[in-house]
Amino acid sequence: MAIEILMPTLGATMKSGTILEWFKKEGEEVVEGEPLLEIMTDKIEMEIEAETSGVLLKKLYDTDVEVAVNEVLAYIGEIGEEIPEKQKVASPATDVLNEESLKSSLHSSGVDVENDVENLNKPRRTPAALKLAKERNVDLQSVAGSGPKGRIHLGDVKKYLKASDGVVKSTPLANKIADHHQIDLSAIKGTGVNGKVVSDDVKSNVVEPPHSQELTKTPETVPMQGVRKIVAKRMVESAFTAPHVTLTSEVDMSQSMELRKQLLPIIEKQINKRISYTEIIMKAVAYTLGKHPMLNASLNEDEIIIHPQINIGLAVAISNGLVVPVVKDADQKGLAELTDSCKHLGSLARDGKLTAEYMSGGTFTISNLGMYDIDAFTPIINQPETAILGVGRIHEKPVAINGALEVRPMMAVSLSFDHRIVDGAPAAAFLTELKALLENPFHLLV
Repeated sequence: MAIEILMPTLGATMKSGTILEWFKKEGEEVVEGEPLLEIMTDKIEMEIEAETSGVLLKKLYDTDVEVAVNEVLAYIGEIGEEIPEKQKVASPATDVLNEESLKSSLHSSGVDVENDVENLNKPRRTPAALKLAKERNVDLQSVAGSGPKGRIHLGDVKKYLKASDGVVKSTPLANKIADHHQIDLSAIKGTGVNGKVVSDDVKSNVVEPPHSQELTKTPETVPMQGVRKIVAKRMVESAFTAPHVTLTSEVDMSQSMELRKQLLPIIEKQINKRISYTEIIMKAVAYTLGKHPMLNASLNEDEIIIHPQINIGLAVAISNGLVVPVVKDADQKGLAELTDSCKHLGSLARDGKLTAEYMSGGTFTISNLGMYDIDAFTPIINQPETAILGVGRIHEKPVAINGALEVRPMMAVSLSFDHRIVDGAPAAAFLTELKALLENPFHLLV
């Protein structure tokens, strides 16, 4: 009997997954435990392994198709074995999944953004190809992928290395400028990684004739796909589904700064990690949510679910999208444990090693842009949660204290909440108590 391969369920809020790539063609032999296809769901790219050995009899969906959880994706069995009749393979053009399959987590602006512009066009590649590329310092942007949708395989990297022996290594933009000005790249000393010729190296060798016209610049086209595409859909879904209301307040961070100063050497000695304001804010949020449970709730059709656990998501921007790893039971953790958890999850996010376990179960989200020159912003709710807290920078400004002007370190906080679940007064009470706690943070140690 043919074995069904199903779209897995990786969390209570997951309703669908998108097929990124099939590793096998129909009729090809499959070995148990071998990667069969790659999917994306809840911002996670993961491979689905074959549960049995045999032949891939039928694929029911093409790539870039969104499929509901527990739906059959393919059949594995013996050659000639009958399979249940299904509709023909769906394609992106014929995909008719309704928009309800998109209603899951989305993420507002996050922290620790990678500033390397080249990473915005990070190529698709297999783990083996990435490992060899790192070992040999190969820029995968220069490697042509032979897999579906240009995915780079190990053989592609080997082929590139063989062909590039003795060839000047240069970036695509450097090649384009050199071709336009008919410059020999072999005569240019590269200043990039391992001597790679970059665009600035070529530009410094350009000799413009008098009254020459500037190079015609053409716009760059970046496909909206993968994580970026799903984040965009869910952001629109949240913005037009949940009636957002945002309340903003300012916090005097003088005492929080003093608390961090005193705890910094203690926690660093204990766990070899430095506490940041993020952990202090998270601790204060978790404490305040315990007193305002309606902010720690979610909407499921006509029911409001008030969660017994306080699991706080921390929005983290990565090179090609946004993820929100979750700190479970944040209210039960001390500041040292929160520091350890946040630093660990941030590292996993930037290395692309987050699994569904780290991404599920969130009940409230914090989005911190404090490392940028941003005073305040309006975060978008990470559905199905009720609220999200946006955090701006800490900067000194004059404020009135007992009738006199003083310079204090002030920080703006913005609370966006779903007005279907919470009214303005309860949300304002939450933000007011959070402000008071951050201005008197030593209460967190009691």
